[in-house]
Amino acid sequence: MNTISSLQEIQQSAESLRKSGKKVAVVPTMGYLHDGHASLIRIARQHADCVITTIFVNPLQFGPNEDYTRYPRDIDRDTKIAAAAGTDLLFTPSSEHIYPAGYLTNVSVEHLATLLEGKFRPTHFKGVTTVVAKLFHLTKPHCAVFGQKDAQQVVIIKKMVKDLNFDIDIIVGPIVREPDGLAMSSRN
Repeated sequence: MNTISSLQEIQQSAESLRKSGKKVAVVPTMGYLHDGHASLIRIARQHADCVITTIFVNPLQFGPNEDYTRYPRDIDRDTKIAAAAGTDLLFTPSSEHIYPAGYLTNVSVEHLATLLEGKFRPTHFKGVTTVVAKLFHLTKPHCAVFGQKDAQQVVIIKKMVKDLNFDIDIIVGPIVREPDGLAMSSRN
C-alpha cells in the first residue's frame, strides 16, 4: 500500500490507473478506522482493481461548537487497518491543501440537507458534499463505497452524484455493529 498526501500525485495516480484500464474505487473516511470502515474497503475491493481509501478530518463538517479538534486521529493505526482490509492507495491530504487560503466554493444539496440531522447541524452536509465532490475529482473513481449507518449522508451523496452528473456508482455497505448492537462509529 502506498500513502499519498499530495493532491497532484493522487490525481496523476488515479488518471494513470484509469488509462491502464483499471477500475478504481474510493472509500472516503475521516479516519480513526474500525471494522465498519474495513468492511467498506473489502466491499470496494470486490468492485474494483484499485482501492483508494481517503483519510481526511473535514473541518467543514463541524459546526462552531462541535468537536473538530477533539475528533480522534491515529494515522499509524489507520494505515495498518486500511492495508489489512485491501487498500492500495491511502490518500491523506492536509486541510491546507484541500481548502487553501482564499477557498470560497461549496457544494450544497438543498432541502435534503435541512432535514433530520441537518436540522440540528445546518452546515454539516454542505461540508460533506463539498469534500466528497473534491475527493471524487481528485481520486477519479468508477465507484465509491459509503456505510448504511450514515443513511442521510448516503441519500445526499447519491443526489449530488445524480444532479452533478458524476459518472460514479455509489455502493452502500451494511451497518457493522459492536457486540452490544451499537453501530460502529469513530466517535464511540
